[in-house]
Amino acid sequence: MALAGLAGGLFLGAAGARAGQAPSAAELDWRPRAELPESVQQRLPVFCDGGYLPSGAGLDSPLADDGVDPGQPLQASGLNARYEIDRTLHLEGDVRIRQGAFEVTGEEARYDQAAGQVSVLGPLVSRGQGFLLTGESAEYNVDSGRFDINTATFLLHGPEMRGSAARLSRIGENDVRIEEGVLTTCGPHRNDWALVASDIRLDRAEGFGTARHVRLEVLDTPVFYWPWVSFPIDDRRKSGFLYPQFGSSSAGSGLFLALPYYFNLAPHYDATLTPQYIHGRGLFTEAEGRYLSRFGQTDLQLGYIADDSAYANDNPGEDGERWALAATTRAEFGRGWSGYGDFAVVSDNDYLGDLNRTLAIDRATHLERRGGVRYRDGYQSLDAYLSDYQTLSDYLVDADTPYAQLPDIRYNASLGGTGWQLNLDSQYTYFQRDNDQLSGLDAANGQRLRAVPELALPVRTLWGFSRPSVSLDYTRYELEDYSLGDGSIERAVPVLEWDNGLYFDRQGQLFGESYHQTLEPRLYYAWADADADQNDIPAFDTALRSFRFDQLFEPDRFSGGDRVGDANQLTVAITSRFHDLASGAERARISLGQVHYFDDREVTLFGAGGGTRSRSPLAGELVLNPLDALEIRSSGLWDPDTGDTEEGRSQLMFHSRDYRYLASLGHTYSQDELEQTDVAGVLPLTDRLSLIGRWVYAEDLGRTVGSLAGLEYNNCCWSVQLVHQNYLTDDQTLETRVLFQIQLKGLGGTGGASAKLSEAIDGFDERERRRFGTP
Repeated sequence: MALAGLAGGLFLGAAGARAGQAPSAAELDWRPRAELPESVQQRLPVFCDGGYLPSGAGLDSPLADDGVDPGQPLQASGLNARYEIDRTLHLEGDVRIRQGAFEVTGEEARYDQAAGQVSVLGPLVSRGQGFLLTGESAEYNVDSGRFDINTATFLLHGPEMRGSAARLSRIGENDVRIEEGVLTTCGPHRNDWALVASDIRLDRAEGFGTARHVRLEVLDTPVFYWPWVSFPIDDRRKSGFLYPQFGSSSAGSGLFLALPYYFNLAPHYDATLTPQYIHGRGLFTEAEGRYLSRFGQTDLQLGYIADDSAYANDNPGEDGERWALAATTRAEFGRGWSGYGDFAVVSDNDYLGDLNRTLAIDRATHLERRGGVRYRDGYQSLDAYLSDYQTLSDYLVDADTPYAQLPDIRYNASLGGTGWQLNLDSQYTYFQRDNDQLSGLDAANGQRLRAVPELALPVRTLWGFSRPSVSLDYTRYELEDYSLGDGSIERAVPVLEWDNGLYFDRQGQLFGESYHQTLEPRLYYAWADADADQNDIPAFDTALRSFRFDQLFEPDRFSGGDRVGDANQLTVAITSRFHDLASGAERARISLGQVHYFDDREVTLFGAGGGTRSRSPLAGELVLNPLDALEIRSSGLWDPDTGDTEEGRSQLMFHSRDYRYLASLGHTYSQDELEQTDVAGVLPLTDRLSLIGRWVYAEDLGRTVGSLAGLEYNNCCWSVQLVHQNYLTDDQTLETRVLFQIQLKGLGGTGGASAKLSEAIDGFDERERRRFGTP
C-alpha cells in the first residue's frame, strides 16, 4: 500500500516521551464538580461528585461503522522517524497514526508496509465523538481495518459508561469483541458495581451484543451470575433476559425472586414472560403482550399460580389455583371514530392483595370491564359501550353491587347561531344485575331512556355574561321483575336556569410585586318542577352529589338518571383571583357561595337529599400558589345557623426546585362520618440519603389506616430504596409488606418500589425522572 503524506507528516520537536503509566480513559476525562463549567454543574445531581468532560476533539469512534476506511491512504507522524524504503517505518515520540476516520496516538509505532500491519506501543489513546480508548499496545491492519488493542480501557460519554478489557478487537466493520471485560457507570476508582464477562461480542449491524460467563459484582464481590446473556446496544429491541426482581412481603408472600424474559417477536408486537418464585406460595408466572396495529395498541396481562400453598392453608376447601387477566385496547379509526376496551378479572377477592406488589394504601373494591366506540365532531358526539364489574369485597352486600350496563348509548348534539343555542343530551341504558337473592326495587332490572333538550340564549361580553335556558328532562323506564306495577314508567320535568356573572379587575402591588386582581360576582337561579315521590323508581346508577362549591351551579342534587331533584333556588357567589403580572401565574383564588332555597326539597333518594332549610351552608374554596413549588388548597362547608363546620378538605403540597424535597399534608373532615390526616414526603438527610414516608390516620377510628416508611440512598452510579408498608384490609387488620428497589445507572433496576411510590407520594414520579436526568 502506498504511504501518502509521509514527508509532510514527520516532524521533530523538543517534547519528550510520556513517562510513567498512562491514566485510564475515564481518568483522562473525569472532572471534579468544582472544575466543571457552571452550566454542567447546574445539571449535575447533588449526589454526584463530578462528571466527564471530553478533553479533546476527535473523529468518529474507531468502533463506529465509518471508523475505518481501508481505501484511504495511511498518514503517520512522530518526533523521530526511521524509514526503510518499501519495507518498514519506525516512529518514536508523540506518534499519530490516521487512516480516514481512524486515529490513534502512542509513543512508538512500527509500520510493516509489506504486511500492511501497524504496531503501536503505548500508552496509546484513540478518541472519537463520545468515545475514548486507551491501551498498552495495539495492532492495526491497514488493508482489513482490523484493530486489536491490549490492556484496553474505554469510556462512552453519552451513558457515562466506562470499562476495561484484557483485549479489545474490532474484527470487521460491525463486529467488536471484548475479552475479560469489565463495565460500570461509577466514577473512576469507584467500583461500587460492575458487570464482568469473559467474552463480549457486539454486532452493530443487528444492534445487539452477547456475553458469556457474566457476573454482577458489588464492591468487587460477585452477587449474581449469568452463563450467557444477550442485550441491545442501540434503540432496537432484542429478545433476552431482563434484570431480576426481588423483594419481600409479610402478607403471606415472603421473599420473591423474578427473572423476566423479553420476546421481540415482530416490529409491531412483543411479549414479556416473568416466572417468579414466592416463598410460601410457590411458582407464580406473569405474562404481558403488546400488539400495535395501524389503529392503536392492545395490551394483555396474565398471572397464574397452580398451587398457592399459603392461600390453600388460609382458605380450607380451596385448591390453591389462582389467576388474573387484564386487557386494554385503544384504536383510532379516523373521521372522528375511535374504540376502546378495558377488561380485568381475578380468580378471587384476595388476589390483588396477595400477588400484586403495590404500595397503594387504598385497595380497589371493583374491577371494571368496559368497551365501546366513540364518535366526535364539532357539533355532536356518540359513545356506545358495554360495562360490567367484578366485586372484590367480601363485605359488600348484594344490593350495593353496581349494575352492568348492557349497553349504554349516549348521544349529545349542539347547534347554535347568533344569540341562541340548542343542545340535546340523551342516553339509553339496559341495566342488569344478578338479583335472585333480592326483593322489592332491589330485584328490578330493565331499560332506561333519557333525553334532555335545552334551548339557551347566551350573551357574553368583556365585562360579564348571562345565560338563560329552558330544558325538559324526560325519562322512560321498561322494567323487569318490578313488583310495584307493570314496569312502564314515564317522567318529564321542566327545568329553568339563568346564570349571570360580572367581571371587574384592577392592578396593584403587594409585598413589592405587581399583581392583577379580579372580582367575579355570580348569580345563578334554578327552577325544576319535579314530582315529590320518585322512590318507586329503582336506583340503577344514582347517588346524592357531594355538596361542594362547584355544585352551587348545578340544578340537580342527584347524579345519574334515576332522580331529578325539585328546585326553586338562587345561588349567590363571588370569586377573586390574583395573578402575577410578571409571569402570568395565578397566585391565589378565593371563592365563596351559598344557595338560597325558596321551597322545600321534597325529592329524595330513599330518604336522602330532601330538606326544609331556607339556605345552604357556605361553600368555599381557597387556592394559594405563593411560590411555583408550593400549593395550598382548602375547601369546606360552614353552617352559619349552627356555627359548625360540616366538611373540610385541606392539602399543602411542596417540592424544591430539583424535587429532592417533597412534602404534602392533608386533612379531610366530614361531620359525624370521618376525619383523616394524611402526611407524606421525602426528606433528604444528606446529599445521598433520604427519608420516604406516608401516614394516614383516621381520628374517628383512633387508629392508623395506612402507612409507609423507607430510606433511599443515591450516588452517581446506583441507588437503593427500602420501603416498609402497612395497609388496612377489608377485615380491618393491618397487613405489612417490605419492598425495595436497586437501580444501577444505565442498566435499570430490580424490585418495584419506585413505580408504586409514585402512586403514594405526590411528585415522586417527577423526582424519579430528574434523579439521573436534567432538571
